[in-house]
Amino acid sequence: MWERRSVAPACWAAWPPIDPTILSSGSRSRIASVIFSYPREFPADDVERRVADVATARLLMRERRPDVTRLIEQRLQRFLGQLSDRHGALIEQSRDAVLIAFCRLAFRHGSWGDDFHAYHNENHIVEILGSRTERLIETVGMRALKPGDWFLLGLFAATHDLRQRETPLFEAGIGSNERASVEETERILELCGFSRKRNRDVFLDIELMISGSTFDARPPPSMLEYNTAELLVQSRGALARKLDRKLDKHSPGWRDDARVLHALRLAQIAADLDTANVSEPFPVFMASATRLCLEREMRSHRDPASTEAFAPVLQFLTIGQERYFFDLHRFGSDFGRRSFEAGKLDNAEKLKEMTAQLTRRAKSGPLRTGIDVLDACSEITAAIG
Repeated sequence: MWERRSVAPACWAAWPPIDPTILSSGSRSRIASVIFSYPREFPADDVERRVADVATARLLMRERRPDVTRLIEQRLQRFLGQLSDRHGALIEQSRDAVLIAFCRLAFRHGSWGDDFHAYHNENHIVEILGSRTERLIETVGMRALKPGDWFLLGLFAATHDLRQRETPLFEAGIGSNERASVEETERILELCGFSRKRNRDVFLDIELMISGSTFDARPPPSMLEYNTAELLVQSRGALARKLDRKLDKHSPGWRDDARVLHALRLAQIAADLDTANVSEPFPVFMASATRLCLEREMRSHRDPASTEAFAPVLQFLTIGQERYFFDLHRFGSDFGRRSFEAGKLDNAEKLKEMTAQLTRRAKSGPLRTGIDVLDACSEITAAIG
């Protein structure tokens, strides 16, 4: 019953080049695209070499996900009224960057490769690019952000989870998976024709957006492989809401720079899109929790069908979900709150009821394995609706 599924997305647009700027940081100056001074140490891997150019990505998408390409074009059509003829090349570059990232995640951790992650795969990109971005557009309006900002949110969706297997190595509070994803994203941008000189703000924006998606990059519990699925229930929440404090420490004076303020705002919106599963219809929300649970068991080297998985699966779907939902998760942007808070509030009592019923059923004795717990959770969720 627990199978991989394909979903379809939507998309973004682009913006004119921005003149180079320098971000002053105390007595030092750094270009804005490296606002955090952690070491650059995550080189290209086999997947990058497998999808090494735009032509390869376009071909793969035509053959394997034409639905994604069609929906990208439909979304782009909605931006045409805000774009001029000089945006043509940038629109092409923007589209290509997302297509490359989609293909790489599908091969690295998705349904095209041999290291399938039940949650962090290409369909998580679709979740953000599709219904969640659509909800944001419907709520705030397309003109609430510039076309370039919408593109950046789309790029974030496609790139923020590119790497999920990096060895824990924490710098500036940012996880190694996120740091590796930042570096690969920068290489993708350059591959697609973006320039650190002409488009410096783009590099700054996406660095802050991906960095902010870190879920409290503390070392994971002992004996458990480092994974975002575990950090969601073990951590103190998303870094995006605390990025201002990180910037105070690592880039004093940033509050006087309009470009960094803009990047921070986008990072907060991006984090809200990433975690807006809490606001989806309750069965959809719990389906995402189930996928995270399955990924966690895989990364913990436990078979969900075993009795060994019973206790951790039950804890993840009850105590873990309540802790994440009620204690850890907060929408950090005004746009996020306006778009998703009502849906989250609607799920609050449903989640409490689900966890109470699942706990009672587990205590009554008929559940023995992790799969038993997952099936019971699915059944209870369907009844609650």
